[in-house]
Amino acid sequence: MHKTIKNIVDMKRKEKITVLTGYDSTMATLCEEVDVILVGDSAGMVMLGYENTSSVTMDDMIRFTTAVKNAKKNSLIVSDLPINSYQNEKDAVTNSLKLIEAGADAVKLEGGREVAKIIKSITESKIPVMGHLGLLPQTAVKYTVQGKTKEDAIKLIEDAKIITESGVFSIVLEMVSSQVAKLITEKISVPTIGIGSGKDCDGQVLVVHDMLGLFEKLKPKFAKRYLSLSEEIRNAVKSYVVEVKDEKFPAIENEFQMDETEYNKLRKEIV
Repeated sequence: MHKTIKNIVDMKRKEKITVLTGYDSTMATLCEEVDVILVGDSAGMVMLGYENTSSVTMDDMIRFTTAVKNAKKNSLIVSDLPINSYQNEKDAVTNSLKLIEAGADAVKLEGGREVAKIIKSITESKIPVMGHLGLLPQTAVKYTVQGKTKEDAIKLIEDAKIITESGVFSIVLEMVSSQVAKLITEKISVPTIGIGSGKDCDGQVLVVHDMLGLFEKLKPKFAKRYLSLSEEIRNAVKSYVVEVKDEKFPAIENEFQMDETEYNKLRKEIV
């Protein structure tokens, strides 16, 4: 059964929520065990080769969302609104609708009190919103841990309360000190999804390419690698190149054979 927003909200304090990024149908199919597939704008870096997420467009996110939707799996699909797509309430609603039409069940955007009105406009349009606090990749100049001072912690806690009141059904906490992430999780009614924010969040999210060891450009401290697929892929490619050069591939079992009688007729015809 396809996961719903209610299913995810009801998991708070009962069962940890699992989230992985997904950008294509093949990977989404392989990740069908997770509760939520996040079509993140991190696709710009791991799929399109951008330096950061600031070059990702709505067209990019629509294409990635459609690809994940085509997997037709049970995970809830949440798609990122890319940078500059929610600068005002009208654009935010319009672009959110585009992602929903592409197959998303909900959208995600970054920010606290400064985007509260925008969140409310989207949710009032009957579109579920996932919030995102702490490190905000779309606008971050430097990747640093958030919530390390009392003042910063208080602002994060207040922002979490404000966007919860604006209607988010969950909040991603990225690179927030574990103590502050725990406090936020305890003080708001919606689930928190941590990435580099400790074990006390209601759920966890990782970039699937980090988790599988496919993306080597960055290796965040918070990203545990469960496999080293990049090494295995390189070895497979090397084996392929050697076998083709040495005429070991394709072998007879990889070929299609013409009926011998028909082949003999052909040979007589063209001699």
